[in-house]
Amino acid sequence: MKEYERFVVWLDYIDSERKRAEGRRIPLNSCVRGPTLEEMAQACRKLNIEAQPQKAFYPKAARRQSGYVSIKKTGRKQQVIMAIAREMSRIRGSQAKKV
Repeated sequence: MKEYERFVVWLDYIDSERKRAEGRRIPLNSCVRGPTLEEMAQACRKLNIEAQPQKAFYPKAARRQSGYVSIKKTGRKQQVIMAIAREMSRIRGSQAKKV
C-alpha cells in the first residue's frame, strides 16, 4: 500500500549530469555531480530527517541503476530537495578539505 505521509527523493533530482527532461528538479548551481545513495542518507541524517534509502531504477531512465530515499513529509518537497542538495555540497566540501 502506498504511503502518503512520505516523500520520495530520487538521486536524479540532484544530479548535475542530468537534464531537466531526464528528471533533475533543481537548478544546476545547487546540484551535485554523481550523487550517491550513501551521501544522500548522510545528508538526511545531518538535517535530522528520518530517511529510508532504497536502490532502484529511476522511471525515466529504467536502464540505469539509481536510488532514492523515502522521508517523512515535513514541508514542501522542493524545499526539502534543496536542503538535501545543499547539505550534500557541504559534505563534499568538508571531505575535499580533509584530503
